[in-house]
Amino acid sequence: MARMRGKRLKGRPLRRYALFVALAGLFGILLLQTSPRLRSMIDPARTVAADQLASSARPGLWDRITGTSAREARIRELEAEVRELTRYRQVAISMAARLEAYEDMLNIMGEPPVRGVTARITSETNGPFREAILVNAGAMQGVEEGAYAENEGGLVGRVVQLGERSARVLLVTDFNSRVPVMGEASGMRAILYGDRDDLGSLTDLPEKGDFILGERVLTSGEGGIFPRGIVVGEVVRRGGDQRVIFSMNRAPGGFVRLMPSMKIPRPEDFPVEEPADETETAASDETESGASNPGAP
Repeated sequence: MARMRGKRLKGRPLRRYALFVALAGLFGILLLQTSPRLRSMIDPARTVAADQLASSARPGLWDRITGTSAREARIRELEAEVRELTRYRQVAISMAARLEAYEDMLNIMGEPPVRGVTARITSETNGPFREAILVNAGAMQGVEEGAYAENEGGLVGRVVQLGERSARVLLVTDFNSRVPVMGEASGMRAILYGDRDDLGSLTDLPEKGDFILGERVLTSGEGGIFPRGIVVGEVVRRGGDQRVIFSMNRAPGGFVRLMPSMKIPRPEDFPVEEPADETETAASDETESGASNPGAP
C-alpha cells in the first residue's frame, strides 16, 4: 500500500507540469496571433514551410509512371474548356434568339429542316477514284442520289454511286472533284479541286480581286450540288499561290453525315393551277356576252 501511494504522489507533479506547459503553449499562440512584431518574425519561417509542403505535393516519379499526373492535367484542361464553352453557349443562345426575332420581323423564308444519315467509313483501295471512301449506308437507309457528306470539320464529299446498303463518296480532296466556293469575308467566287499535296487549288478566279489569307472558304451553292455556307477549308499561301487547307482533315473520325442535296425546284416543274370555279365562271361570262350580242364579231 505504501508503494502504491508513493507512485501516485510521484505521478501528480508530472501531470501538473504537463498542464502548465499546455497553458503556456496556448498563451504563446495567442501572443503570436495578436502581436504584429512576433508575427513579422515568424512569417518567413511559415513561408518556407509552406513552400516545402507545396514542393512535396508536386507529382513525383511514381505519379508519372502510373499516369496520375497526366490524368490530373487532362482533367484541369477539360474543366477549363468546359468553362469556356459554357460562356460561348450563353452567347450562342442569345444570338440565336436575336436572329429568330430578326427573321420574324423581315419575314425571311428559312431553310426547311432536313434529316441526314450517319454512316461508318470504310476505305477503298481499288476504286475508280484516287480519293474516295465507301460508307455502310445506302438507299435502304434513306440515302439519296447526289447527297453530300460532312463531318465535324466541314465538307467531306458527295455521293457519286448509290447502292442498296452502301454508297461511294468522292472526296473534295480528289482531282476530279469540283466544288463551287466563295470566301467568307471577301465574297470571291471560284472552283475548288483537290491536288496531290493534300491541298486544294482554286480555278476560274475573277480578273479583279483576290481571296484573303486566313479566311474561311464556304460552298457558294452554285449549280445546286452543295448547299450554300458549308465550311470547306481555309486560304493559305504556298509557293506564291493561294491554296486551301481542307477542314475535313481537322476532324478525323470513322463516321460521316450524309445529307440530302438542297435543290430548289424550277417554277415550271410545279406550276400554279387556277381554281376550277374561276375558270368555269369566266367561260360562262363569255357565253352570256356572246348570246346578248349575236351580231358582234
